[in-house]
Amino acid sequence: MTPAITVGVDGSAESLAAVDWAADEAALRGAPLRLVHAWLWQPLDVPVVQDPDQQAASARGILRAAETRAAGRHPGLRCTSEVVSDTPVSALLREAERAETLVLGSRGHGALLGFMLGSYGQQVIATAPCAVVSVRVPQEGELPDSGDVVVGQQGSAEDSAEVLGFAFRAAAVRHAAVRAVRAWSLPPVFGYSPGSLRLADEAGGLVQYEEKALREALAPWRDRYPDVPVVEHVELGSGGQVLLAAAADARLLVVGRRARRSPVGTRIGSVAHAALHHAPCPVAVVPHA
Repeated sequence: MTPAITVGVDGSAESLAAVDWAADEAALRGAPLRLVHAWLWQPLDVPVVQDPDQQAASARGILRAAETRAAGRHPGLRCTSEVVSDTPVSALLREAERAETLVLGSRGHGALLGFMLGSYGQQVIATAPCAVVSVRVPQEGELPDSGDVVVGQQGSAEDSAEVLGFAFRAAAVRHAAVRAVRAWSLPPVFGYSPGSLRLADEAGGLVQYEEKALREALAPWRDRYPDVPVVEHVELGSGGQVLLAAAADARLLVVGRRARRSPVGTRIGSVAHAALHHAPCPVAVVPHA
């Protein structure tokens, strides 16, 4: 069975934007859409009347509204929904175990909202075993449907295989180009070793060395997706700044993060952090080895 595109829903404008993106993505990929709302009855120790049945009905209503919204965008879309009795982080991480992609709402320029109040979103993104896409409410009223799929490439071809694979698949179903970005910086002079200098000289210099590394990382994906146009972008500078500048008109930005062996900590890396907070388009964070 094809894994679902799963989206966390809480009724906020941010989560509804995530529903829109997830529904579009599911339609493009021919995948089912799964809507999840986490609700756990936890009576507060305060003298107020609390009605669990009413709150449960409200949770179901949030999902029904999201289902109606998704069906309005893609009437034939296969869609399931579930109110999960759990805390948001636990519910989302469990869903991520079986999802093709997990989609969350975000305000951008700050913390993730709603379904992921406080550090919830970052904790999910940092530990989820699948790609997590962060979607904010579009300023122009519609999600971007033009522009390149921009992807940050770092390290070796093996390091970035999962990240590049996600970007090429996304570009292929959108009939878009991939803009592959590799940022680099000058190491301290004492960081040069005879071996590294020799490798740089053989590659024709430091810039050429970086260009060669990007070319080699892209080669297998160019072969697999020959119809996807590719633009190579190598630039000296901070990874986050270079990537955000390249993604100014992108429809999707794809970045990587190191996969964790256990769900501990919330570090996602400086480049992914900058992209999530400041990119003008949806951001996919892809775990890699």
